Amino acid sequence: MNEFAATPQEQPCATATMRRKMTIGLPASEWAAERRFPLTPEGCEMLIGRGFRIIMQQGAPADINYTDSRYARRGVEIATRQEAWGADIVISPAPASRADIGCMRRGAMLLTLMRPEIQDPAALRLMLDRHIVSIALDLVKDSHGCRPFADILAEIDGRAATTLASAILADPLRGKGILLGGVAGIVPCEILIVGSGLAAQAAARSAIGLGAMVRMYDNDVYALRSAMTTIGPALITSSLHPHTLGNALRSADVVIVTPTETPFVIDRDEVASMKKGVLCFDLTSASGKAFPSLTAVDLALASALNKSSLAEGRMCFVNAGCGVARTAAMALSNTLVKLLADITECDGVQNAIRLLPGIQCATLTFFGRAVNPHIAARAAVRCVDLSIFLSLS
Repeated sequence: MNEFAATPQEQPCATATMRRKMTIGLPASEWAAERRFPLTPEGCEMLIGRGFRIIMQQGAPADINYTDSRYARRGVEIATRQEAWGADIVISPAPASRADIGCMRRGAMLLTLMRPEIQDPAALRLMLDRHIVSIALDLVKDSHGCRPFADILAEIDGRAATTLASAILADPLRGKGILLGGVAGIVPCEILIVGSGLAAQAAARSAIGLGAMVRMYDNDVYALRSAMTTIGPALITSSLHPHTLGNALRSADVVIVTPTETPFVIDRDEVASMKKGVLCFDLTSASGKAFPSLTAVDLALASALNKSSLAEGRMCFVNAGCGVARTAAMALSNTLVKLLADITECDGVQNAIRLLPGIQCATLTFFGRAVNPHIAARAAVRCVDLSIFLSLS
């Protein structure tokens, strides 16, 4: 017998411990004015590859014309609404209801959009009771100080407004049956854009590309100069002088109001001076208030464009970006993959807020306290400085 046969030998021992995967919930939007879905199947696959579990409510991506099976093939778990809201991180561009917050885990994270004017105060107070950490995606900043979510959504709004205006004008039944850009011997349509930010520049760039004549109005001369440098000499710019603006309103075929430093309103008399069949778009957060005398047509509703006809009179189109919900989903998905990867690397929600200044400024509620003044005012509670919690934790 070999003398070493009975000698104990070293054996490998499993020392790794199983770590629970962080779950992401994707509930369907039950709010008619929000059709944008946050993640595409490809984006979900990338996040699953990074160690996440993704739980999606059945039928949630229907608004962007994706089926549940497209997501299931990428590893997404199809479940009920309660299970989707019960994840560690819930992504919902639409405002959460009180019933939805009641399904969330205590201390979970909610990624949503700011919009305090449409938030349910009762839901916000329940969010505080359950110590939900809520973050406004449109307030998140990157390492350069830019707001990637807000910027991409603004760009989509601007391009969508021009594209939809072109489609309506060209429609012989709902519109005038004319092209946005003229041809040889025919004067092109006139587009009047108020504001000079990303949404305004995106709308102007698309309209000029289609051959339209574009006028941009703003009181920020430096922003107008930047827009001219970016877009080129085809863009006509002007300060918001009443006489000049009044003349432009009377000849415009499309009027697009975008966010400005001081909210801009076109009153009833100015609307009455505009030509018959003019298309009006409000791309500001206060949808429809730029044209208070006009009926607001919500482009988030799938049937809105089909029912809209210039023969019925002037109207104000709002939520242009939701009219191209699938494009918005692709853009949101690309940006969310990067954000969620950053949160994972910080090893937890609290650490992510402490280590990432771009998320700190976007935090709305933090473990039972409202840390955003607008959300605090909406919920009728006292606002607390987030830095106090971070310094003590």
